[in-house]
Amino acid sequence: MLDIKFVRENPEAVKENIKKKFQDEKLVLVDEVIEIDRQFRESKNKADTLRGDRNRISKQIGAFMAKGQKDDAEAAKAKVKEINDELVSLEASETELEAELKKRMMVIPQMIGESVPIGRDDSENVELQKFGEPAVPNFEVPYHVDIMENLNGIDLDSARKTSGNGFYYLCGDIARLHSSILSYARDFMIDRGFTYYIPPFMIRGEVVTGVMSFAEMENMMYKIEGEDLYLIGTSEHSMIGKFIDTIIPEAELPKALTSYSPCFRKEVGAHGIEERGVYRIHQFEKQEMVVVCKPEESDIWYDRLWNNTVDFFRSLDIPVRTLECCSGDLADLKVKSLDVEAWSPRQKKYFEVGSCSNLGDAQARRLGIRIKGKDGNYFAHTLNNTVVAPPRMLIAFLENNLNEDGSVNIPEPLRMYMGGKDKIEK
Repeated sequence: MLDIKFVRENPEAVKENIKKKFQDEKLVLVDEVIEIDRQFRESKNKADTLRGDRNRISKQIGAFMAKGQKDDAEAAKAKVKEINDELVSLEASETELEAELKKRMMVIPQMIGESVPIGRDDSENVELQKFGEPAVPNFEVPYHVDIMENLNGIDLDSARKTSGNGFYYLCGDIARLHSSILSYARDFMIDRGFTYYIPPFMIRGEVVTGVMSFAEMENMMYKIEGEDLYLIGTSEHSMIGKFIDTIIPEAELPKALTSYSPCFRKEVGAHGIEERGVYRIHQFEKQEMVVVCKPEESDIWYDRLWNNTVDFFRSLDIPVRTLECCSGDLADLKVKSLDVEAWSPRQKKYFEVGSCSNLGDAQARRLGIRIKGKDGNYFAHTLNNTVVAPPRMLIAFLENNLNEDGSVNIPEPLRMYMGGKDKIEK
């Protein structure tokens, strides 16, 4: 959510930003916000003046009574009552105007970063850099589910019976590999100075609307029927929510956290839930990075975060590349975002395995996350990034470590988590 003062003083810049995100239907909101804000401030100023008048007249009542000026005292009391009645009306108007103002401000997008390329959708994202040499073996790489089934590692048929499409049973060494990757990711981030968390897997509505836009909320979140609780789509939600309505001393920043959680997503508007695949699913697990920092440090942390993901995948010898998300591919709260994509030898192309985002002060404004500075309090900046999200990551892992006989090599960093195994075989 933008600072209302910024919108008031820079309406054309806000409109231009909306155009860059190809959301022209929101242009009208800027003028509406400015008008509602004017009415709100006008009403508030009038109310403040009336309260001053009421206090002054109230003091006169005692003086009139002391002098025996009963008629003057009664007239003053009548005036105070008149002012009180008008204040009730003004305060009701202020409450209504404030709600209308917030309603519009919540859907005006965050100002995007200067480096963000302008484009309508993810097809116009810009490749930045490749890490590792993408290779295609001299044998045919099967579909990832076929690889798993050959190793007795997945059961989709049973999952369809219990839960429907978008769910799975992992079993045997594939299930162990899944857990090993998460354990390695946890230790990888702890070794880089991040504090490990396991957060709540359900959050209240006020946290949901604080960490994401309404469109994202509708497309992603599962609501618990009859309760003000939602299943998290990523641990970023509850980790940022941890700081709601807090004032953090500058000396305690930055907060660099890494968190594990299961994740639950509707995937509304997605390109279909695969019947046989584990790429787009309703339930998965993830290791996340979250940072709360001073505004002047957020760009530095942004680069550190996505580099952590690149380093993690390269430690497992998986080639990756980075893409800068264009303006039309940015969620409304994001200043800028970068996707990490892993190489798929079967498809002979890269696919997304993680996303790093700088949200500026958008989440902090919505959730009231402030920093206590020498010259007063100010809003923090928040960032998040995926370390790894199996089972999607398993696709890249299996394809890049597959042998012609169907076995899968286990890279050295994972062997301690796999009981010393260096290979998965049928």
